[in-house]
Amino acid sequence: MSALGKVVRAGVGRRRVQTLVMMLTTMMAVTASVLAGGLLVASQAPFDHAFARQNGAHLTAQFDAAKVTAAQVAATAHVPGVTAAGGPYPVLSLRPHIGENGSGMPPGERMPELTFVGRADGGGAVDRLDLVDGRWATGPGETVLRTLDSPFGVGDRMTFPELPGSPTLTVVGLATSVGDSAEAWVSPAQLAQLTALGARPEYQMLYRFTKAATDAQISADRAAVAAAVPPGSMTAAASYLTIKLAADRTSATFVPFVVAFGVLGLFMSVLIIGIVVSGAVGAATRRIGILKSLGFTPGQVVRAYIGQALIPTTVGAALGVVLGNLLAIPVMSIEGSAYGTGTMTVAPWIDIAVPAVALAAVVATALAPALRAGRLRTVEAIAVGRAPRAGRGRVVRQLLGRLPLPRPVSLGLANPFARPGRSGTMAAAVIFGTVGVTFGVGLALSLNGIESGLNQRTAGDVLVRTMGPPPDDAGGDAGPNRAGNGPPALADPAAIAAKIGAQSGTRRYFSTGETQVGVAGLAGRTTVISYQGASSWGSYRMISGSWFDGRGQAVVPSGFLNATGTRIGDTITLTNEGRTAPVRIVGEALDLRDEGMSILTDNASLAGLGAVIAPESVLFHIGLAPGTDPQGYLRSLNTALKPLGTAAERNSTQTSSTVIAMDTLAAMLTLMLVAVAGLGVLNTVVLDTRERVHDFGVFKALGMSPRQTITMVITSVAGIGLVAGVVGVPIGIALHDYVLPLMGDAAGTRFPAQDLAVYHLPVLVPLLLGGLVIATAGALLPAGWAAGTRTATALRTE
Repeated sequence: MSALGKVVRAGVGRRRVQTLVMMLTTMMAVTASVLAGGLLVASQAPFDHAFARQNGAHLTAQFDAAKVTAAQVAATAHVPGVTAAGGPYPVLSLRPHIGENGSGMPPGERMPELTFVGRADGGGAVDRLDLVDGRWATGPGETVLRTLDSPFGVGDRMTFPELPGSPTLTVVGLATSVGDSAEAWVSPAQLAQLTALGARPEYQMLYRFTKAATDAQISADRAAVAAAVPPGSMTAAASYLTIKLAADRTSATFVPFVVAFGVLGLFMSVLIIGIVVSGAVGAATRRIGILKSLGFTPGQVVRAYIGQALIPTTVGAALGVVLGNLLAIPVMSIEGSAYGTGTMTVAPWIDIAVPAVALAAVVATALAPALRAGRLRTVEAIAVGRAPRAGRGRVVRQLLGRLPLPRPVSLGLANPFARPGRSGTMAAAVIFGTVGVTFGVGLALSLNGIESGLNQRTAGDVLVRTMGPPPDDAGGDAGPNRAGNGPPALADPAAIAAKIGAQSGTRRYFSTGETQVGVAGLAGRTTVISYQGASSWGSYRMISGSWFDGRGQAVVPSGFLNATGTRIGDTITLTNEGRTAPVRIVGEALDLRDEGMSILTDNASLAGLGAVIAPESVLFHIGLAPGTDPQGYLRSLNTALKPLGTAAERNSTQTSSTVIAMDTLAAMLTLMLVAVAGLGVLNTVVLDTRERVHDFGVFKALGMSPRQTITMVITSVAGIGLVAGVVGVPIGIALHDYVLPLMGDAAGTRFPAQDLAVYHLPVLVPLLLGGLVIATAGALLPAGWAAGTRTATALRTE
C-alpha cells in the first residue's frame, strides 16, 4: 500500500467516532433525499403509470341479464375499435353486515352497498388487479376487497342474513383496480350463492379501444357497444377519464408539500454533509502540518483528506440508498393507496442521482478546507493545530462572566463565539430542522381540520336513509329488490321524520336530498343538495360568507364560483322545465363532491321549480341529546323504523386515505429532517469537545464536576437552539401558509381560514422550544463523553 493510502486508512481508523458520525449523517441525508425524490416523482401522473401497468379498462359497462344473453354480451368484444375486452362477469350490488373482524367495527352493523363481481382470477386481458395483501378468492366463502378506503383487513368477515342460507364471506385478499371496476370480487360460483331467490345477476364487460383519449371518443365507443346489443340492455357505462381526473387531482395535492420537504431535505443534506466534512478536515490542521514536514506535497495532502472524507460518506450513501428504498415500500404504498394506483417504488435514476450529488457535495466541501490547509506553511500548521484563533470570544466570555450565572453556564454560552463559522452552520442545521417540524405539525393540523370539514357532508351522530335494508326477517320478496331485480323499497320520509321526532334522546335533526336542475349560463344539469329543517348546526365548513338561513339563499363550493365566475352576493338563476328560481349566493363552502359543482340550499328555494328530490337520496342527520347512549338509541329507533323497511346507523366517518397518506409522509419526512439536524449538532459538538479536551481537563482539575461539565456542553448549544427556534418557526409558518393554498388550488378549492390559522399559543410554545430540543438531543452523547473523560487523560491530550 502506498504512503498516501496508509494515511487515508489511518485517518479513517483513528477517528472512529467521527468516521461513524460522517457515515450516519450521510446515510440519513441520502435516505431523506431518496424518499423525498421518490415521492415527488411518484406524484407525477401516477394514474397513467398504474393504468398502463394494469391494462386498465377504458370503459366499464353493465348489462341487464333480463334483456341480453351472456353470448350477446361476449360478442361485443368484437365491435370495431375494441382492442381488448374482459368478461362477461356476473355482478351484484349487496349491502353486507359486519361480521367478526379485527378492526374494532361493531358486528352486525350494515355497510354501504358494495358491487360484487364474479371473477375466477385477477388477471386477464383488461383490468389486471394488483393484489396488495393476501391471496385471490378461489373457494366458497371467500372474497377479495378493493383497498381504497376499505375498513376491512385480511381475515375479517361479512354476513348476509337476508339472503338464502345467510352466507358469510371471509376477506382473503386486498386488491386495487385502477378503473374502480368493483368494490369486491368473489368466484363465479360464490356469486351465484349470493343471489337472492328469483334474482338474476347483471353482466359486466371491460373494454379497451383504439381511440379513447377524449370524452368524445369514449362516447362514440360507448354508442358502438350499445348498438351491438338489444336496445336498453346496457344499463350503465363508466369512462376511465372520470377516474383519471379525480386521481390526477388527488396526486397534484401531494406535489406542493412533497416539493417543500424535498427542497428542505436537499439543502439540509448538503449543509450537514458540509459541516461534517469541513469540520473533519479543519480539525486535522496540525496533522496536515506533520504530514507536510514528512515530505507530503500539498496535492497529496488534499487527496488524502478528501479520501478520508469519501470513504465513510460513500458507505453512508450506499446505506442511505438501501434504507430509502426500504422505507419507500410502506410509505409509497400508502401514497399509492390514496391515488388508488397500488404500490410504487423509487425510480432507479433517483438511486443513482442522489448519492452522486451527495458525494459531489462531500468533495466540494472537503476541497476548500483541504486546499486551505495544504497552502499553510508547515510550521504554521503545526503551531496553530486545531485551536481556535486566539482572542475569539474573549470579550463575550468576559461579559457573560460578570452576569449572575453559574460558571459552567456562562462558559457554555460563550463557547459558540470561539468558532463563529462552525456555530453558524450548526445554527443553520437546527433552523432547517425547526422549519421542518413547524411545517410538518402545521400541515397535519390543517389536513385533519380540512378532513373534519369534509365529513360535514354527513352531520350528526346517527343517520337514517330512506333506502334502507330490509328487515332481518324479511320474506323472499325482499331479497330480489336488494339484488337489483326491480326498484328497491323506499321508506316514506315523512314517516321517518315522525319516528325520529318521537324518539327519546333525539335533540335535533334535519334531512337532505338531491335533485338535478339547470343553472342559467351553464351547460347541462347541476346537482342541488336540498335541506329540510334547521340545518345550521350541521352546516359545511365555511370558507367565506355564511350558511343560508332562509328561502332564496344558497351556498356553493369554490369549484362552482371558479367555473361560473360568480362571487358571494351574486344571484344565480335555477331552471327546470321552463320554470326559474333566483337564489343569492351567501357563502362559499368546503366541498369537493362533483368537482365542487354543487349547490346547497333550503328546500323552500326549489318550491317553484317543480324539481323532484330523488327519494333514494334522502338522508336524515340526527344529533343526540347529551347523555344519550348511542347504542341504546340505535336499538330503540331501529325497532320503531322496522315497519318502514329502513334502519338507522352510526355516523362513523373515516379518515380519508389521502389524508392518512399525507400525514404519514409528513411525519416520516419531518422525523428524518430532525434526525439529520440532530446528527449535524452531534458531529459539531464531537469536534468541539475533542478540540477542547485539554480545557476540560483543566476545568476538572479546578473542581468542575461531571454534572457541571455536561451542563457546560449542553449550554453551549442551548443558546443556538433557542435562536434557531425563534428564527425557524416563523419560516416554517410562512412555508405552511404558502404551500397549503397551492395544495388547495391543485384540489380545486380554497381552504377555510380556521384550517390555515392552526398555530395557536399551545402549538407555538413547543415549536419555539423545538430548536432547543434538537440541539440538546444532538449534544447529549458528546457531553457524556466529556464528563466521563478522566482528568489526567484530558490533561495529557494536546
